[in-house]
Amino acid sequence: MINRRDVEFETDGGDRLRGWLFVPADAAGPRPAISMAHGYAGVKEHGIEPFARDFADAGFAVLLHDHRNFGASDGAVRQDVDPWRQIADWRRALSFLEAQPEVDASRIGLWGTSYAGGHVIVLGATDRRVKAVVAQVPTISGYEQGLRRIPPDAIAAIEHAFSEDERAQLRGEPPRRQAIVNADPSVPASYRSKDAIEFYLQPLPAGVWENSVTVRSTRAARMYEPGAWVSRVSPTPLLMVVALNDTITVTDVALAAYERALEPKRLVTIPGGHFDPYVGQFPKASAAAVAWFREHLV
Repeated sequence: MINRRDVEFETDGGDRLRGWLFVPADAAGPRPAISMAHGYAGVKEHGIEPFARDFADAGFAVLLHDHRNFGASDGAVRQDVDPWRQIADWRRALSFLEAQPEVDASRIGLWGTSYAGGHVIVLGATDRRVKAVVAQVPTISGYEQGLRRIPPDAIAAIEHAFSEDERAQLRGEPPRRQAIVNADPSVPASYRSKDAIEFYLQPLPAGVWENSVTVRSTRAARMYEPGAWVSRVSPTPLLMVVALNDTITVTDVALAAYERALEPKRLVTIPGGHFDPYVGQFPKASAAAVAWFREHLV
């Protein structure tokens, strides 16, 4: 039996982040805990609650929060992704989790997937409160991913969109937007693959997510290089879960990052693409994370 309650906490600037805290119903005394969040432009309802419940079933307290500007959390510019702002906010989530009476503040781990898989690498390297890290299909290099995913003949249009967005903001206009997923090549979008469209457009409660992201989020993503921090996660234990046919965060780039990481570390590979850990390969991906957290937090 798992108890899930709504929680919220304040960040710099007064915005409040909101999420869920999962605690085993039979919890006796402070427990090891896991802080987790979603990837690029996702919300907590986007297929990761099953991971949180598996972790809670294994005896951990679990905090799953929505990033600023998304889902239930505050944010003045909705659907805007700033990776460094998300990382700073996540530090506040760790402080909030430490303060909960059900939590042993000396035994907190991080779990992040996709874009947030990059975030937990940075946090693991720079915040020693974290005692174990799981990075699932993590973003390693926005630059390298961009080279693979965007055809050369589309680069000029993207750069033009970035420049026009900057000029418009100088004129006082709000940040421009594009779709997160759309199969139509004439519609600007972050992702066009069938598996991405199916994942992002899965049935969700009304009003929790919209298929929109700021154009400047794409620029920020192309500048984001969390793999630069991977060798600095040590001595904090790092588990990387890599999909063998990942064309989103790119398999070979993730494997190369794992090679640069220092011990203690472990690699788990799963068949399929970027979104398979959430669906067909969920049991393997979740079990690997549970085993890692049990080894290093319990």
